[in-house]
Amino acid sequence: MVFKNFIGIDISKDTLDLALATKDGELIELNLKNDRQIIDRALNKLRKESQIEWGKTLICAEHTGHFGNKLIDVVVKIGLNLWMESAFKIIHSQGLIRGKNDRTDALRIMEYARRFQDKVTLLTPTPKSIELLKRLSAERDLIVRDLAKFKSQLKQEAGFFEKEYFSEKKKRIEKLMKANEKVLKEVEYQIDQILTSDPELKKNLDRITAIEGIGRQTAVATPVATENFTKFTDSKKFACHSGCAPF
Repeated sequence: MVFKNFIGIDISKDTLDLALATKDGELIELNLKNDRQIIDRALNKLRKESQIEWGKTLICAEHTGHFGNKLIDVVVKIGLNLWMESAFKIIHSQGLIRGKNDRTDALRIMEYARRFQDKVTLLTPTPKSIELLKRLSAERDLIVRDLAKFKSQLKQEAGFFEKEYFSEKKKRIEKLMKANEKVLKEVEYQIDQILTSDPELKKNLDRITAIEGIGRQTAVATPVATENFTKFTDSKKFACHSGCAPF
């Protein structure tokens, strides 16, 4: 597909900076609140006033984790061409950069989209079950890290403080650990519910766990990383992503 118009968007927690270059060379810049309704209204107003064709317009934004969720929701709803690119690739495509702020970042992202449109990878909506599985898996990882931190602290400090003080501290930390373990069970139950309610996920999970040496957590992490084996077009790319390729 050949694009005629390019929009670069710099995403932050509270605002979006947008830069549009039309096929006629017109440059339009906007600063928006990171809010679904405001983004929706602004994009539709931009299309009407600039008379641009959405089908020939490429929107490019940096991956910024969950800060980009509102933009993605609006773009998917309208059906626009969205390219979520890594900040590393955008930064290292531009050589020496002088000056940096949200406005200039939006312009650089727009220029990146125009120069490298032949390398575009358009966003495809992630199935709801996979998206929820990603969030729950991230939540589980956070709880597991906290539990490991508490256990390590008790192990390392044992015998190095007064017995009375350490005994009281141990009780407090064990309360925190019990609360975390309870929440962990709740999260894991929700993960199980998703895996058993989605036939395709369950089938792939059974296949993965049938491989000797693959445990449950690796089996759950695999469809999350691959979006249930739709993110990678062949096994070599997945081996590279997972660190198995012998470079």
